[in-house]
Amino acid sequence: MQVPLQLQFRGMDHDPHIEERVRRRADRLERLCDDLISCRVLVAEPHSSATSGSPWRVRIEARVPAGHELVVHKKPGDHDLSDSLETVVTNAFDAMERQLKAVVERRRHEVKQHDESWGLVSYLNEDEGFGFFKTELGRDVYFHRNAVAGDDFDRLEIGTRMRFEETMGRDGPQATTVQIIDKPGTRASDEPPDSAEPPAGW
Repeated sequence: MQVPLQLQFRGMDHDPHIEERVRRRADRLERLCDDLISCRVLVAEPHSSATSGSPWRVRIEARVPAGHELVVHKKPGDHDLSDSLETVVTNAFDAMERQLKAVVERRRHEVKQHDESWGLVSYLNEDEGFGFFKTELGRDVYFHRNAVAGDDFDRLEIGTRMRFEETMGRDGPQATTVQIIDKPGTRASDEPPDSAEPPAGW
């Protein structure tokens, strides 16, 4: 972590056993997210005794890049009255791990989408000057002849490999820049994708 673990005991004596458990679970969080910025843990015993649940309060705050701030707060009454402090700490870190895993998976998906930078021409409408290509992840992306670098639209064939940049248009993804990588030498297809209409505004 960029910032060392911060652990605070409030309304109770320092508990070495709980501190060891907190540090082990914080290490697990860091293994889940190797660029974890910080982790703050508060363990407290309220002054008033709870009658309907565990009296312990555990709050975990974790920060990861891109402004993600994750919080788990286990309050008195969230658990059975018989639950030990160790159990409450464990449950709080379990909940934090679930949140952190969701963030990590979302970030991986975003990176994968960002790295998706090439596709194969799957449909051409030469008369109207547009087409579709299928990306490496199987998405259909529209492109107009004006987006093809070097006025190379007439060189395109089904199966031509292209590098592209895209934006999300009103009717779906649209390529803003298309550059030919290589050509397979096959002829154009008469079979359009599910929707072979150009987006509105083209």
